Amino acid sequence: MVEKAQYIWLDGKFVSWDQAQVHILTHTLHYGLGVFEGIRAYRCADGRTAIFRLPEHIHRLFDSAHIMQMDIPFSEAEINQACIDTMKKNHQTEAYLRPLVFLGDGSMGLYPKDNPIRVAVITWLWGAYLGDEGLRLGIRLKTSSFTRHHVNVMMTKAKVVGNYVNSILAKREVIRSGYDEALLLDSAGYVAEASGENIFLVKNGVIKTPPLTAILPGITRDCVLTLARDLGISYQEDRFTRDELYIADEVFLSGTAAELTPVRQLDDRSIGSGRPGPVTQKIQEAYFAAVKGENPRYAAWLTYI
Repeated sequence: MVEKAQYIWLDGKFVSWDQAQVHILTHTLHYGLGVFEGIRAYRCADGRTAIFRLPEHIHRLFDSAHIMQMDIPFSEAEINQACIDTMKKNHQTEAYLRPLVFLGDGSMGLYPKDNPIRVAVITWLWGAYLGDEGLRLGIRLKTSSFTRHHVNVMMTKAKVVGNYVNSILAKREVIRSGYDEALLLDSAGYVAEASGENIFLVKNGVIKTPPLTAILPGITRDCVLTLARDLGISYQEDRFTRDELYIADEVFLSGTAAELTPVRQLDDRSIGSGRPGPVTQKIQEAYFAAVKGENPRYAAWLTYI
């Protein structure tokens, strides 16, 4: 259950958590047209709090809204500031931030006409998305029977509310079978991503990840590739099949919520030694050092509050 904060930023004003309500005819509630972001803020090594890659997340929010023909009634700078102000208002030193753009009530039906475009920023404390043990020891992954959206079916470069029904179905399916997370293939049968994370394999010291075709351009994914390059680790962006994952030396997932989580098993097959491998551990260590302000090389990724 989400731990309540005191305030939510809604349409330019702060309202108390329990008063942040919308009408039952809110268009997005019925039809799923809305966009959102997931962002983390960390307590850094020097005791300050920093939001990780805030401008990049908000820029992607605006890109998603543009793709979906939603004109956000605030500037990127104003939403950036709203995220900072919400954390300050709630006296939070760490948080998960959820900017949300949605269509309010007005007309119904598939053409929303002039329904107001509303914006919220919600912050709450959220631990390791796939569990602390998963971060340390790795998780069990299962290939879902559900296929990831095709580029001519949904807008795959936008982080759209309705797109995530696909992920919910996949996640429910594998959780009920005793696994931790779902792997989704694209419509051609190649590996796409997990239900809410990008995926990487390591073979002979080289990282491989699917290209930005039918997948969301993950900001944590971008961090991983930057860290790999800076650490002298080779990587490729190329398509691959699930059986290539079976025989990989290492597999890991990345995402704002999941951070950098190793995979120890896929479809009842152990990955490598069945433990987080050296490349995964190296990238994971570098990532957490970056988010906590321990490496000045990545200071530009931090927005201190």
